[in-house]
Amino acid sequence: MKTASLFAVCAFAFATLTIGQAFAAEPVDLKVGDAAPAFHAKDDTGAVWKSTDHVGKKIVVVYFYPADFTGGCTKQACGFRDDMAKLSSKDVEVVGVSGDSVQTHASFKKAHDLNFGLLADGDGKIAEKFGVPCTLGEKTAKGTVDGKEESFVRTATIQRWTFVIDKNGKIAAKNTTVKAADDSKAILELVEKLK
Repeated sequence: MKTASLFAVCAFAFATLTIGQAFAAEPVDLKVGDAAPAFHAKDDTGAVWKSTDHVGKKIVVVYFYPADFTGGCTKQACGFRDDMAKLSSKDVEVVGVSGDSVQTHASFKKAHDLNFGLLADGDGKIAEKFGVPCTLGEKTAKGTVDGKEESFVRTATIQRWTFVIDKNGKIAAKNTTVKAADDSKAILELVEKLK
């Protein structure tokens, strides 16, 4: 009798766990008009950046990218850097999100004189909230900081997607086919239409 009861309890636990995992695996599919998810992470200075401190006060651009110190990602970041004055004049705040560490972000920001925040999403949790595909696992990249080549490790590789959150906290735009070098220009055009 005890063996049968134990078997029944184990079978029930396994079924519950399997069903729970099936529901948990349901991917997020944010649409324009949906409420933006709340999120927080450490930024390139090691401070905690909370979306609740920014969303609703400005138009917030959250751009996800694979890795610091890679070709396309550097072009994308430098595009935002170069267009920051125009974006800021339209009440836009930009934040980049990747699976790189706080330290790697700090080095990347310094190497390219970036003028906006970078968030460390090493476990892919922010990407998950936005439904952005992400692969966990260590990868290395090389970058030059202060004339010296360094190696950097990231723990998540996130696809390149960009979201715009309006001042009402809603998704105003979602781009899943971002052209890295043109992303900031596309955002500028879009923000003009939001006014």
